[in-house]
Amino acid sequence: MKTAFYIARRYLISKKSVNVINIISGVSVAGVTVGTFALVVILSVFNGLDTTIKSLFSSFDPDIKISASIGKSFDLNDGNFDTIRQLPEVASVTPVIEEDALLRYGERQYFATVKGVPVEYSQTSGLDSSFITVGKFILEADQIPFAVVGQGVAYFLSVGLNFSDPIHIYTLKKGTRGRPSLQTAFIHSSIYASGIFSNQQEIDSKYILVPFEFAGELFQMNGRVTAVEIALKEGISDKDAKAEIEKVLGKDFTVKTQFEQHELFYRVMETEKWAIFLILGFVLVIASFNILGSLSMLIIDKKADIAILQSMGANQKLIRTIFLFEGWMISLAGAIFGLIFGVLICWIQIEFGILKIPGNEGAFIFSSYPVEIRVTDLLAVFLLVSGIGFLAAWYPIRFISGKFLNGSVK
Repeated sequence: MKTAFYIARRYLISKKSVNVINIISGVSVAGVTVGTFALVVILSVFNGLDTTIKSLFSSFDPDIKISASIGKSFDLNDGNFDTIRQLPEVASVTPVIEEDALLRYGERQYFATVKGVPVEYSQTSGLDSSFITVGKFILEADQIPFAVVGQGVAYFLSVGLNFSDPIHIYTLKKGTRGRPSLQTAFIHSSIYASGIFSNQQEIDSKYILVPFEFAGELFQMNGRVTAVEIALKEGISDKDAKAEIEKVLGKDFTVKTQFEQHELFYRVMETEKWAIFLILGFVLVIASFNILGSLSMLIIDKKADIAILQSMGANQKLIRTIFLFEGWMISLAGAIFGLIFGVLICWIQIEFGILKIPGNEGAFIFSSYPVEIRVTDLLAVFLLVSGIGFLAAWYPIRFISGKFLNGSVK
């Protein structure tokens, strides 16, 4: 094995009698390098986007969300929530009310989700004053309710904190019968905005936060809630906590982790990432065809050397191993160079943010493309390139060598 590796290394770096073989070998290394580099960079960008979006969701969505298995709302007395508060994994338990309503501000109207939360919500959730772009995160002051409006909702309604107009909220009155009218079919309430928050476009254009009691009266909840949000202590597994909570509540409630609350979105992100991985892997397969051509020509070029090795007692296995190592080293050289260049470019982007997102400054949550390097991805790329390189080298050694050497190597 050492002999085969030594001879293959000499063949790789030595000058060939036909210069085109050196050129093809260089092209082979360059092709594998570019393919590996592209894989590392694109996967790292996907990782960065995935982590950034998950962090935005996590600042608004709870670690665990409990809702009724049947119906839209439930009474807190129906579940053993006092026991849940005592669980060692649980940091806080927050009842919330979420209902859709029609909002009107001035002459503009917009459908949004009104979310009623406790006034100390900024302390128990990840959504705090750091997400406020205009105004302050205030839900109640001097027993007067205020609303914190999503940036997208504020945009569609043209809500401005410098204006003195309140936001009017309309919702259907429960139990209405007969011919509906504006006076009998709708409940109307109004509230002033104290701040505008910016988190993630899907959330910003959907939610308006109001005090829990205000939402309860508006939607005629009569002490019922639509969900209970649970924040876990740091370092606690949400899957383990979910299992414990399900044991306490039973089958009447649905318990979802943060991932399960946006399961489809997360799975689409993951599918896109690995689809790109497979597509670029196929590009690497095409690039590796250069290795096949390079080895085929090298076998012909080294025909005299092979005859000398055979006369010295080298068997067919040794000769084939020499050229197998030769092709594999071409692939590994490209893989190593590609990994180095890819990690270097990603590090530069992480540190300096050179590649900016096109558009106006401040229009996006991040101004430059987020990048995150993961060791598992680097390992997957290296194994993929190594596997493709092995197959690209194995084929000409197994089938082509005997044909070109007229039976000298079978």
